[in-house]
This record gives sequence, C-alpha cells and structure tokens, in this order.
Amino acid sequence: MMTELEFTPLEELTYEQALEELEGLVEKLETGESELQLTLQYFERGQQLAGYCLSLLDEAELKIEQIKGGEAPDAA
Repeated sequence: MMTELEFTPLEELTYEQALEELEGLVEKLETGESELQLTLQYFERGQQLAGYCLSLLDEAELKIEQIKGGEAPDAA
C-alpha cells in the first residue's frame, strides 16, 4: 500500500516556491525511476502547481493593468 505524499498547501506557497517545487517534480518525472503510484502523485501535484502559478501570474497581470490605469482586455 502506497502512502500519500504530503505537500504544502498551495495557498501557503509564493509563486517562486511553487515554481521551484514544480521544476523539482519535472526533474523527478523525467528520470522515469519512480514507482507508478509515486509518479502519478508527482504528476497530479505538478498539474496543481502549474495551475496555481498561472493564476498568480493572471492576478499580477490584472494588478499591473489596474496600476497603469488600463482596463483588462475583454474576453469577447
């Protein structure tokens, strides 16, 4: 029985910490030396980290636009 890895909750990570963790997971996955269950946990966490980093970048972009006095581009 494989135990679940424990990761720091996303909301407690800075962008830099999340990116560093993501890069470390990518390195582990690229070696191909982990057991399947561990690999799946790494992959799932990597997906979560990538989404989290993207959301932080989106928030930063919105703040920059607000500071510049511009409006965020419409989705339409």
